[in-house]
Amino acid sequence: MNTARGSSSATPPANGLRGAGTKGIPRARREEQILAAAMDEFGRHGHASASMAAIAGRVGVTKPMLYTYFGSKDGLYLACLERVAPRLVTAIEEAMTYEGPAAETPHRVLSAVFGVLEEQRGAWFVLYDRTLRPGTDLHAAAQRHRRTIDDLAASGTADLLRGHGNEDPLDADALKHVWTGTVGALVGWWTSHPDQSAQDMAARCARLLAAIRG
Repeated sequence: MNTARGSSSATPPANGLRGAGTKGIPRARREEQILAAAMDEFGRHGHASASMAAIAGRVGVTKPMLYTYFGSKDGLYLACLERVAPRLVTAIEEAMTYEGPAAETPHRVLSAVFGVLEEQRGAWFVLYDRTLRPGTDLHAAAQRHRRTIDDLAASGTADLLRGHGNEDPLDADALKHVWTGTVGALVGWWTSHPDQSAQDMAARCARLLAAIRG
């Protein structure tokens, strides 16, 4: 899935963190605040254009504190990546292995993805960040997680086609690309409609899938 979100000039506070105090807050809580702000910043602008100063300002700390906690901008991005990617993988795996009708698997997977992203939709664009330069450690780390999700998509679409008596590997590969592009497009649409909850999106996708199936 290679869909990325466009940049936005607006940078609202992440989870109401603007002006948070710098003293008397446990380290674990401070890290949570920083990661929440960073996830939003990286998701909005990509690693290349994300501002450490903006992240620090939204949490109410200094830039040096970000480096004390995470070492570098790259270290902070990796911490965000390792937070969202395993959750998405686990949710998709659970949706795919759920004992229910195979025809309902696409909807279960979409619902699982929306559930993971409910509180921070920009996290999707941390994983699918087009500003990461090929050949870098960051790009390699993101690619590892993307390949895992891509493999799950390949398995799911092949199983779906086999259920209809179709064993053509090229058909399966084509459908996988259709599916991954669709998931990315739906998440992108969702981020442009912040009033829509994960439950709203799940219901919408149920209607869309029903219409496609006829």
